[in-house]
Amino acid sequence: MPLFSVPKEVAVGTAMLGVAFATGLLAGKRYPSLLFGTSKPHKSIIGKSSPLWQYILDHSLREHPILKKLRLLTAEYPWGKMMVSCDQAQLMANLIKLIKAKKVIEVGVLTGYNALSMALALPDNGRVIACDINEDYAKIGKPLWKEAGVDHKIDLRIKPATQTLDELLAGGEAETFDFAFIDADKETYNEYYEKCLRLIKKGGIIAIDNVLRCGMVLKPRKDDLATQSIHYLNEKLVRDARVNISMIPMGDGVTLVFKL
Repeated sequence: MPLFSVPKEVAVGTAMLGVAFATGLLAGKRYPSLLFGTSKPHKSIIGKSSPLWQYILDHSLREHPILKKLRLLTAEYPWGKMMVSCDQAQLMANLIKLIKAKKVIEVGVLTGYNALSMALALPDNGRVIACDINEDYAKIGKPLWKEAGVDHKIDLRIKPATQTLDELLAGGEAETFDFAFIDADKETYNEYYEKCLRLIKKGGIIAIDNVLRCGMVLKPRKDDLATQSIHYLNEKLVRDARVNISMIPMGDGVTLVFKL
């Protein structure tokens, strides 16, 4: 089998991400505290109060003004730290543009910052199937989806994500999606992955968040089922012949899975 039996754009993107990953590893060797400075889970490997974090944002982030408004609004809540990091959301949006995606799945919505980011990257006839079990958080973001003019692209489905994914499969939508983002309950990650893999077409991408658990994957506690589940999936992915992968030290770690 060729190294990349995927579109040229995806092959180029994979190579670029490999360079980014290697750079992250070198930075981690020189400045180990940037990778595993604390044992408590959080959404960013580099502390958000770090000058280096601000440098990254100042020299890479191109955030839509309504995205920024939703990010700042979400950050006002105690649970706001669960939101995907803005630089990571931008990477997802850039990948969506790179592969010219039209159909996207999001497992775990919160206030919809990343759903909005992806919807902005999609063409006008694109759609995001946004899966969550709690509509209260999403209600915060919905008015901003409308303000950005992309609410028609976001199909919010309030029910267990496994049920929504099964419904999509039963409806004949296997191998019709271009991109999926998984950032929900960690204990169910493997099931989300398998269902999304069936729904994603060849050459499509699955992004899996929180794959480092702030370093706790190095030695998962017996009572930490979430980290155990993440570690299990990480071990599985590195051997999964159905895909190519890149694990990137961004946010709390994200693995990009490229379906062969």
